[in-house]
Amino acid sequence: MRIALAGNQNSGKTTLFNLLCGTNQKIGNWPGVTIEKKAGIWLGTDIEVLDLPGIYSLSPYSADEEVSRSALFNEDIDIIINIVDSTSIERSLYLTTQLLELDIPLIIALNMADSLAKKGLQVDHKKLEQLLGVSVFPISAKKNQGLTDLKQAITSNTYLKREPKKIFDINIEKELELTQTSLEGRHRRFVSVKLVENDPHFQYIQPSGLADSRTRLEAQFGHDAVEMFANERYRYIVAITRQVIVAVPIRHSISEKLDKVFLNKYLALPIFALIMFAMYFVSVGLVGQLTADWLTSIIGTFELWLTNSLTNWGASPWAVSLITHGVLGGATTLIVFVPQLIVLFLIIGLLETSGYIARISFFLDRVFHALGLSGRSLIPFIVGSGCSVPAILSSRTIENDSERNLTILLTPFIPCSAKLPIIALFATFFFPAYSGLVSFGMYFLAIVVIVLSALLLKRRFFKQKPGTFISELPDYHWPHPVYLLRDVFDKTWEFIRRAGSIIILSSIGIWLLASFSWKFEYGVPTDQSLLAIIGNLISWLFYPMLGGQMSWGAAVAALQGLIAKENVVASMAVISGISHGSGQVGVIFDPNGLFGFFTPVTAFAFIVFNLFSAPCIASIATMKREFKTNGMMLKAILFQTSLAWILASLIGGIGTLIMKGFGS
Repeated sequence: MRIALAGNQNSGKTTLFNLLCGTNQKIGNWPGVTIEKKAGIWLGTDIEVLDLPGIYSLSPYSADEEVSRSALFNEDIDIIINIVDSTSIERSLYLTTQLLELDIPLIIALNMADSLAKKGLQVDHKKLEQLLGVSVFPISAKKNQGLTDLKQAITSNTYLKREPKKIFDINIEKELELTQTSLEGRHRRFVSVKLVENDPHFQYIQPSGLADSRTRLEAQFGHDAVEMFANERYRYIVAITRQVIVAVPIRHSISEKLDKVFLNKYLALPIFALIMFAMYFVSVGLVGQLTADWLTSIIGTFELWLTNSLTNWGASPWAVSLITHGVLGGATTLIVFVPQLIVLFLIIGLLETSGYIARISFFLDRVFHALGLSGRSLIPFIVGSGCSVPAILSSRTIENDSERNLTILLTPFIPCSAKLPIIALFATFFFPAYSGLVSFGMYFLAIVVIVLSALLLKRRFFKQKPGTFISELPDYHWPHPVYLLRDVFDKTWEFIRRAGSIIILSSIGIWLLASFSWKFEYGVPTDQSLLAIIGNLISWLFYPMLGGQMSWGAAVAALQGLIAKENVVASMAVISGISHGSGQVGVIFDPNGLFGFFTPVTAFAFIVFNLFSAPCIASIATMKREFKTNGMMLKAILFQTSLAWILASLIGGIGTLIMKGFGS
């Protein structure tokens, strides 16, 4: 048996999926959390459950809505569980009226009844069941309530088998019957409605008399067919809700009181900036200072022990160097930043699940319109603080093609978790007293660059007006601690797993190239190695941003960032380890070493280049898929990298001249 979960965005659909299947899909209080269909097995059964992206209707206007309609219409689904948000029942039932037109049994899961009670209202689910002719089960996905009855009804096949209901005006129903008689296959009522609406997805079907039916109805009702059906659905929904919504003693909600502060027209932006500052100050500044030295010391002790042990066991010098510097050097260096990432992921998770993201997106919608974007674009920018890949994918909720493409191009500018080690390393070493402030400064600079880039690109390439951002603000919620901690664990483990795969492979490659000459002689000085030869070929590109310094090591490290941004720090650690016998963070900037030329100015410029240059390979592949054209992807990479080079060169070049002027 296959069951599909269908419902509006932010209706609790993915929370229900996690409860049923014991999985840990992303949960958050903003549209677009589920952007692809997910599959799982209902615990204790052999029932397959599909979690479809949230939709408001079966007339898709965005990519995620197309995924949902295609699955419902084309795949073999035995039952649809329609998750209806009790707090927005009129909006939710619009989708329900369309699902009832499909030839698939329907069950309604009435969610968030406890939240509705806080507003002094309650849904009479038995009356709703009677009016719609389908089984209705009150549930609370967040509190894991009501699922036993739902499961029992499905497994015992005791849910109501609905009879087709005619909900439209009698004249509309007559025209639909005429259209249906010439159709074959499943979902004939649904298809007949879409044909009268002139839905482009069904233009390949042209039954006789269709155009005449559409003309007669539009003339009679004074609207086009799409608006006519929408009006008829809402007329039916209003009649139902008047009968099923009853008053109960009100419990005052704290959400309205909090909104007076968080959405205040004078305080909203300062509070948002303060939250972002706190996120980086706590994760990089406070936690980084408390844990970095301790972990660096542990890693150094382990590296020394491993080196001595391998030597005592008779390992050759090249084998010792390969294991300690090539295999472990880069990856273990990044472990220093894991506590900072855990705190960063925890704060981002709190913002996502609490309902704050939806509110600040709504508040900034007017500001973003001036940039050719809408409030929906803020969602990828916030998600991008964790990883650019899901952030780019979340742009699917944006209906407007121009706005979506512009968002995809700009999202990688946000400092993701992979860039955090670069920022933290340089900020902690060169700005120890202000590491948290510098890290926040990178986020603030990213926002400035996004704004200026959007203004420039809007005028030249993305001239289509942004779409309207309509979003219902959910109540504030305390995040479920289990799901929140699972989410943090998954993100942290993904970072460590990546450090154990692509970073180790890249580090081994760096070790091989840095340890051998072009004649394949081992143990040559690093400045005579194959890696140095490659680095010297491109080092001139980094000459301006490094204050007039030619550094093949910095060039190679930045080039590695195109594979994975974590590789920048890993590569520097490996090269430093081969040169000085240690890959620890503290010795990377040894004044006598390869990276000892860095100054606070050139360090800042180097951060900027790696922050804004083309993202990692995984993000580039995602950009290609979402752009749907190689040309657009290549233009985006060229724009991102060119902008990064210009900004870094201006900072490094002009900043170095200014500092020399002060020095003289």
